[in-house]
Amino acid sequence: MKRDPICGMTVNPATALHAERDGETHFFCGDDCLQQFLNASAASQRAGPCVIVIFGASGDLTKRKLLPALCNLVAGGLLSEDFAIIGVGRTEWSDNDFRQQMREAIAEFATQKMDPALWTNIEQRLRYCSGSYTDPETYQRLSTMLEESNAKQHTSGNALFYLSVPPISFAPIAQQLHASGLLKEVPPVWRRLVIEKPFGHDLASARELNATLSASLAESQIFRIDHYLGKETAQNLLVFRLGNSMIEPVWNRTFIDHVEITAAESIGIEGRAAFYETAGAFRDMMQTHMLMLLALITMEPPASLSGEAVRNEKAKLLEAIRIPKPEDVMRDTVRGQYGPGEIAGKPIDGYAEEPGVSLGSTVETFAAAKLWIDNWRWAGVPFYLRTGKRLARRVTEIVVHFKSPPLSLFGGTECSPLGPNLLIMHIQPEEGITLQMRAKTPGPTIHTQAVTLDFDYSQFGKTPPTTGYEKLLYDAITGDGTLFHRSDMVEAAWKIADPILSTWASNPRKHLPIYAPGTWGPSNADQLLADDGQWWTA
Repeated sequence: MKRDPICGMTVNPATALHAERDGETHFFCGDDCLQQFLNASAASQRAGPCVIVIFGASGDLTKRKLLPALCNLVAGGLLSEDFAIIGVGRTEWSDNDFRQQMREAIAEFATQKMDPALWTNIEQRLRYCSGSYTDPETYQRLSTMLEESNAKQHTSGNALFYLSVPPISFAPIAQQLHASGLLKEVPPVWRRLVIEKPFGHDLASARELNATLSASLAESQIFRIDHYLGKETAQNLLVFRLGNSMIEPVWNRTFIDHVEITAAESIGIEGRAAFYETAGAFRDMMQTHMLMLLALITMEPPASLSGEAVRNEKAKLLEAIRIPKPEDVMRDTVRGQYGPGEIAGKPIDGYAEEPGVSLGSTVETFAAAKLWIDNWRWAGVPFYLRTGKRLARRVTEIVVHFKSPPLSLFGGTECSPLGPNLLIMHIQPEEGITLQMRAKTPGPTIHTQAVTLDFDYSQFGKTPPTTGYEKLLYDAITGDGTLFHRSDMVEAAWKIADPILSTWASNPRKHLPIYAPGTWGPSNADQLLADDGQWWTA
């Protein structure tokens, strides 16, 4: 028998309601006691007081993602009751102008129905500081607002500075914040800086940015955000690997034949030619999101789940990825550009015809690569990565191909081709995990067929829709760097990317096929796997 921790009554564990906290199971006599326990647990997870300062607050990211995410955190009881939000931007707005803009944004982009009382509480905490990012007076006004917020909202002097601005402004803002004393930490007061990708344009610029940031902040204050790692399935990768004893023993070269990572978009560049002409598919997706996903699924188990322990293992893994030589790049990578065509009877412009694209542009809208990890666990296992615009459908997934059985006992009896076991981790748009295996079909004779065991997040019950930024903002406020990139991780990723990009730049027209929109990219990408006797799953 057990005792209810809320009311003290003796309960039977076999029939009582129960919940877990800190690895311990607690039992309850009824719904009221269970709810009190859950409420207390939620309160213990609430972030501490702080001011969230958003540079570039008049931009789309604030309206579409950041403010709705912060509202969701407030609604979920995960943000302290003592908080404030200050927007900083070049647009000449008053506090009331900013509140009106954010009110309209929430009406359009909120992922959950907004309680009017909750919004009133948030709106009165919104303030706006207008000015140039390079003008010291902007930071003097901001400093005054921070002091006023501390006095009125009791924010304890803590501040999170979120740079929702073009990369060219990262260094100037960090330098001005440092010069004005706004980044100074006097424990227990903390100050943190969040920056969006891209983290440099190449290895040299990434190192320069890291040096500039480190001159103004400690590495523990810098949070380089990757919204892909905020998705539920991405967060679940470590739990799935390390929390299930049936998975980790086979997570190595002995049992895994190869791995695919696909991040495909069905849309084009959506008016972002100015950005895409300087980035391309490889810099936009592969050097950042996809290499970090690769590190997450292949790194060694950390000593603990602390942010630094996890990031140490990610950094080691990235350093173990083989740096491609020019001849490797020409053989093991593919790029392409979508041309004109039709999708569902609707004419589609090619990339070259998109507004703002340079005449004769050789920027890739598709990239694929075969990579190798030179360590004990993964030696000899190829990793195939691909990403692109105007592909057949929007999907991000990781497909793990296990090796086939050593003897094909059922090769002549299958109803469908006797393929390998697959583990598919769906990241978007659906989030879940599929395990494909073989099973006997009903009947007196032996016939086998591929079957799937599926998990998706609907099995946890209906959950409110989110922006994907909630977890990342919450972690930045609480100081958990697990899902954020560290300086050495950024530089390690660029060491892999630089030889590929420089080899492509030396051969701008060579091997740049045009692919039809609505397909899976150039045929060269299929050949990349076909040369190894494999094929893309999708």
